[in-house]
Amino acid sequence: MSVSTVLVLGDEPPPKLDRLAGRARVRYADEKSLAELLPAADALLVWDFTSDAVRRSWPGPGRRPGWVHTASAGVDRLLGCPELVGSQTVITNARGIFDRPIAEYTAGLVLAMAKDFPGSWKLQNERRWRHRETIRLAGTHAIVVGSGPIGREIGRTLLALGVEVELVGRRGRDGDPDFGRVHPSAALGGLLPSADWVVCAAPLTTETTGMFDAAAFSRMKPGARFVNVGRGAHVVQEDLVAALASGRLAGAALDVFAEEPLPPDSPLWDTPGLLVSPHMSGDTLGWRDALAEQFCDNFDRWAAGEPLFNVVDKQLGYVPDRSAR
Repeated sequence: MSVSTVLVLGDEPPPKLDRLAGRARVRYADEKSLAELLPAADALLVWDFTSDAVRRSWPGPGRRPGWVHTASAGVDRLLGCPELVGSQTVITNARGIFDRPIAEYTAGLVLAMAKDFPGSWKLQNERRWRHRETIRLAGTHAIVVGSGPIGREIGRTLLALGVEVELVGRRGRDGDPDFGRVHPSAALGGLLPSADWVVCAAPLTTETTGMFDAAAFSRMKPGARFVNVGRGAHVVQEDLVAALASGRLAGAALDVFAEEPLPPDSPLWDTPGLLVSPHMSGDTLGWRDALAEQFCDNFDRWAAGEPLFNVVDKQLGYVPDRSAR
């Protein structure tokens, strides 16, 4: 049996990799050593999926890994490397791990805004008894942008709460088993004025970068609320701040940002009506174990010469449905 070299990029070793014993030599790299070690690797596990080191360190023509797996659903950092995109190297991602956790987190954000939990917490700290009326969630209308597994799970969770949900994807299609119809991205502008809730869970591509800007926010009806659990670059942050300050939007929640960690002097920290969380919507107890087990399962297939799960279409920027696990 041949022994493969698996290179892991990250500051901490993943759990569960003892499953590879006897079949793989596991080596570790940080951002400084990655360029030197990459040419000798058969496979690369990008455990630190916040790193841009692959973009800076990918080898030129010659020996390079045949497979790169990222422990994240988003692959935009990897696809920012033209040499990797143009190579024969297969990219896989962590599709399927974060769907339910992010859906639960998004539902929590929607409920928190509908029921004004931040206001209750503030009043409690001030020891003030002030009765208010809150929004009945059932019967409200949500637009979920992103028709992949995460967006679909968000939509199904909101449906279970009585919210009317319309799903927007790259391409439209009828006969969807959960939503009846998936709207094409070109239809988003016409859908926004009817939404009480707009949730972004799209992959980051050239087409989706900056899609929520002043024009998009101006199309939302007064009093609508916005949630982004996709990528920070989906939103023009200055335009969101302006929409909240003007009262056009009644509230918003961001779990992802153009710059992470969010700098202490960012105006987003103090923007009225904005909930800020540190890119944690998919991170639940045991998530590292699940990510490592998924990689090991895919390694079993790779070592056996079988098709891999979650193969990313490097031109589309995500895993097409036909190749999803």
